[in-house]
Amino acid sequence: MTSAGALEHIIGERLEARKLTLAVAESCSGGLIAHRITNVPGASAYFLGGVVAYANDAKTRVLGVPAEHIAAHGAVSEHVAKQMAEGVRRLFTAHIGLGVTGIAGPGGGTAGKPVGLVYVACAKANQTWAIRNEFSGTREEVKRQTAEAALRVLMECIS
Repeated sequence: MTSAGALEHIIGERLEARKLTLAVAESCSGGLIAHRITNVPGASAYFLGGVVAYANDAKTRVLGVPAEHIAAHGAVSEHVAKQMAEGVRRLFTAHIGLGVTGIAGPGGGTAGKPVGLVYVACAKANQTWAIRNEFSGTREEVKRQTAEAALRVLMECIS
């Protein structure tokens, strides 16, 4: 298991060594991913910025996720996570875009989309992919698990 803080340091070293830049679009994590990335001294060499697009309107206006796609798939979906990753990548002209959307709870879940459901997407020049996660615990625990999962996806994305 990776110790707290080690993952973002490794990510930073890899991004810097490969001369890659990163931007993040967060919903349910509320900025926690950007917080962890910027806890690394020198992160400005590779981290261009982030957007906390909590409201659907922000996903649409800032990140370019079409409102009809949110209506069709739901804000918490693989489709929207991918569009968030692609949108933030475009917005910041980054090599890599990371998009995260989910339900942190304690309310908001349904039988089809339970509390703790989180999608994490990574967008690069030739590829965008997402993973589905289901976490449990308090709102804070779901957010913490989301940030950790997002950093692990980012590691895969830059490897």
